[in-house]
Amino acid sequence: MTSVSASRKIEPLPDDAKHILVVDDDLKIRDLLARYLLENGFRVTTAEDALTARSAMRGLAFDLILLDVMMPGESGLSLAKEIKSTTMLPVCLLTARADAEQRIEGLEISDEYITKPFEPRELLLRLRNILRRGQPVTGPADEVRMGSYVFYIARGELKHDDEPVKLTERERDLLRLFAQRRGTPIPRHELSSDDNTGSERAIDVQINRLRRKIETDPSNPAYLQTVRGKGYILYTD
Repeated sequence: MTSVSASRKIEPLPDDAKHILVVDDDLKIRDLLARYLLENGFRVTTAEDALTARSAMRGLAFDLILLDVMMPGESGLSLAKEIKSTTMLPVCLLTARADAEQRIEGLEISDEYITKPFEPRELLLRLRNILRRGQPVTGPADEVRMGSYVFYIARGELKHDDEPVKLTERERDLLRLFAQRRGTPIPRHELSSDDNTGSERAIDVQINRLRRKIETDPSNPAYLQTVRGKGYILYTD
């Protein structure tokens, strides 16, 4: 985790504040994460290992588990497997390793997988996205926000810091569809049904191009994400 800005005063939390369990054997990281999440409106409980985490889960109700992979004793992967096999709790894995094999294994048993070091704001966004999954979108808002980007659905206009971003007609159509159905996975075959190429592979290429226009890091998207075995989904602020 990269350094965060000077701590601000923590306001009293609302009764419906989401409760996150942070599990990491590194005391400094635990404290940094706890402070940052508290500052951003979450209730936080911390645990130093799998044993302590299980004890916390027996006595408290959580909305999400933020779990380090590499810990002494039982690994985070092992604990994540148990959590996902016995509960509906979402799990976000943290790791200092970025090799493909472990990343794939992590994604198969968790809701999100983030490598260290990471930007605190990105982590916050990803956690909020996890918590929004499965929740219905309220209201047909004409605009959707993705960080510093705003897409105006009706007129198909994308802006970045109030500056227009050029879109192709296909990119505009795709972004409009995602915006209208934000928070809901859309299968590749549905996205390609109106595509002249008729190729799902062509959709993957177009999604990558669209990510370059709305993502800070297109190779690690925070908004337009892949849903394994389903297609793509757009998350908004």
